[in-house]
Amino acid sequence: MKLENATDSGATQFAPFRYAAAVEYAGADYNGWQSQREEQVRTVQAEVEAALSRIANHPVNVICAGRTDAGVNASYQIIHFDTRVERPERAWVLGSNSHLPDDIAILWARPVSDDFHARFSALERRYRYLIYSAPVKPAILSRGVSWTYKTLDVQRMARAAQYLLGEHDFTSYRAVACQAHSPVREVRGLEVYRAGDLIVIDISANAFLHHMVRNIAGVLMTIGAGEAAPEWARTVLEARDRRQGGITAPPWGLYFVDVRYPTQFELPASTLGPYFLSSQRTDAVQRLC
Repeated sequence: MKLENATDSGATQFAPFRYAAAVEYAGADYNGWQSQREEQVRTVQAEVEAALSRIANHPVNVICAGRTDAGVNASYQIIHFDTRVERPERAWVLGSNSHLPDDIAILWARPVSDDFHARFSALERRYRYLIYSAPVKPAILSRGVSWTYKTLDVQRMARAAQYLLGEHDFTSYRAVACQAHSPVREVRGLEVYRAGDLIVIDISANAFLHHMVRNIAGVLMTIGAGEAAPEWARTVLEARDRRQGGITAPPWGLYFVDVRYPTQFELPASTLGPYFLSSQRTDAVQRLC
């Protein structure tokens, strides 16, 4: 139990407990992660806060590692929240899940120190973009993967991806409305490979800009379709002009899959989802990260 703090009135209040948790969700039916209290739209954050508040028996606000857009999924979104009550980890998980819709689940929850912050303590974030390339659109997982009728050359896409590794100005790969103060980000890993019938773009960076992964996916898919040379990825990067970057890929195939924190916080490791993605790679693309 944490120490009590004296108030101006002489009463005492217990300092809040801080918990971290991992959340999985399918984003198709939500207007993104972030609550929009001035609008009557469904968001993942609002659903999670409502469920946790019922277990805590008081309003709970959560902070996430990375806000996702409408339609974007997560297999390992990390949050933290403060509460006046102490509950068993099992209660936070099973109790909250009983109040959550079927497309959102809390995977684990555990107490953390006061200096843990889901966003600011993060060292690295990782996304996977899943592409189903086939003549006919999929009926199953129609909003869980990005479909294209075009045949994509994975090797061309992998060669193009190499130009985006490292620290760069990613103005050409961010949304025009992006509010980040700086367009500079460090891409630490970027590979393209096949996993069963899916093409996977697997990317990690210190942080991401608005629509950055979807814009990278759009460029790589154009290159994979043979509509541009692999070097076009570098040309777009060096232009520092979003208008040179082509289409923004759909949100359905994008998954937030991992966050790396300092080891001192001892958080469980991600299983690098989504769970239906086979770990068996069917080509020998060299790992670039």
